[in-house]
Amino acid sequence: MPDVITNSAEATSTTAHHQGEAAFFDVDNTLMKGASLFHVARKMYQKRAFTLGDAAGFGWKQTKFILRGENMNDVHSVQDSAQKLAAGISAEFVRQLGEEVFDEMIVSKIWPGTKALTQEHLKSGRQVWLVTATPVEVAGVIAARLNLTGALGTVAEIEDGVYTGRLVGEILHGPAKGRAVRELAEREGLDLARCWAYSDSYNDIPLLTAVGNPVAINPDAKLRKHARDNNWPIYDYRSGRRAATLGLKAATGVGAVYGLWKGISIVRRR
Repeated sequence: MPDVITNSAEATSTTAHHQGEAAFFDVDNTLMKGASLFHVARKMYQKRAFTLGDAAGFGWKQTKFILRGENMNDVHSVQDSAQKLAAGISAEFVRQLGEEVFDEMIVSKIWPGTKALTQEHLKSGRQVWLVTATPVEVAGVIAARLNLTGALGTVAEIEDGVYTGRLVGEILHGPAKGRAVRELAEREGLDLARCWAYSDSYNDIPLLTAVGNPVAINPDAKLRKHARDNNWPIYDYRSGRRAATLGLKAATGVGAVYGLWKGISIVRRR
C-alpha cells in the first residue's frame, strides 16, 4: 500500500474500508498526452544515443498516435526500434534518463483530470498502479513522481548492467495487461471486483474487463462505442468537456454502479 497520512479517525476508517481495492491506469493517452516512449527517444537523441533519422521515425509515430489513437503495429514498431537502439546502453543511464524525461517533458503532458482521479483513489486508501507497455524503468519513475503505489511495464533484458536489445517475455499490452493485474491481485490480496481500471484504447479491453469498475478516458472510437454499449463511464479531457474533478464521486465513490505474463517485473514505491 502507498504511504497515506491520515489526520482523523474518519480518514483512517475510510482507508480501512478500501483495503483490498486498487485502481489501474494505462499511461499513453490516458494519463498523459501521446506516447511516453517518444519522449524517451527524444531525450536519447539529445544525448546523441542515436541519429536524427531514428528520431524522425519516432516523431512520425508519435504524431499518428496522438491523432488516431493506439495502433498495434505502431506499438510494436516503436518498441522494437527502441529495444534495438538501447542495445549496449547501461540500465543506470536509462533510469537517470527517465528522471530527466519526466521533469522536462512528461510532467507537462499529464492530463489534470486523470491525475485528479489517481489522487482521489489514493485519498480513499486504494492502491494505484500504472499498467503500460512503456519500459518498466520509465513507468516506475512516473509512478514515483506522482506518489502512486507502483508500476507494471515492459521488461528489457539486462546483462552486466547493459541492455541486450531483447525483451524479457513480451510487450505488456493487450491480453498481457489482463494477466498482469490478475497476478498482481493475487500477490497483493486485491479483490478485482472492487477495483478500477482506466484506459483510452480498445486494445486494453482485457485490462478493463478484469475489474469490476472499468472507465474509458480519452477513448478511441472502438472503445467509446464499447463503453457506451456497456454503460461504462467515459471521461474525455482532450476537448475540455470535463473539468478535472467532475465524475470523481461516480468513478471512485462507494455508490458506483459498476459493481504479467510469467515473471513480469514490478516497480513499487517503498
